[in-house]
Amino acid sequence: MPAPDIYYQTVKNAIIKDQWLITHDPLHLRWGTKDMYVDLGAKQLLAANKGEKKIAIEIKSFIGASEIEDLRNAVGQFVLYRAVLRQTEPDRTLYLAVKNTTFITTFEEPVGKLLIATENLNLIVFNPETEVITRWIP
Repeated sequence: MPAPDIYYQTVKNAIIKDQWLITHDPLHLRWGTKDMYVDLGAKQLLAANKGEKKIAIEIKSFIGASEIEDLRNAVGQFVLYRAVLRQTEPDRTLYLAVKNTTFITTFEEPVGKLLIATENLNLIVFNPETEVITRWIP
């Protein structure tokens, strides 16, 4: 099992503050003989017997030497996990969690906007100091 991201506990705390229940820590995926681990699985009960919403969250710090390499790796991992989730848990939505500054410097730039649009990226943007989710995309 891979080591957790440096913002793992921050995002976990922010998700809990946002009224989500952590259901998997980590969320284990298996496809064929390959095991994969999404950082968190969570659910939120919907009002008036409308069921529940389930999500999976992959947390990325973007602290590598190359911002583009970090982006390529994060999006590649997101696409892989989303493909497996669509087959194994189609009712669970995958999100990529990034801190505010990464969102501004990477995902508000043309290359990030392109990836959000063409790869249908779902993002959770968080403030690492306050451990609060500042934005859900979409």
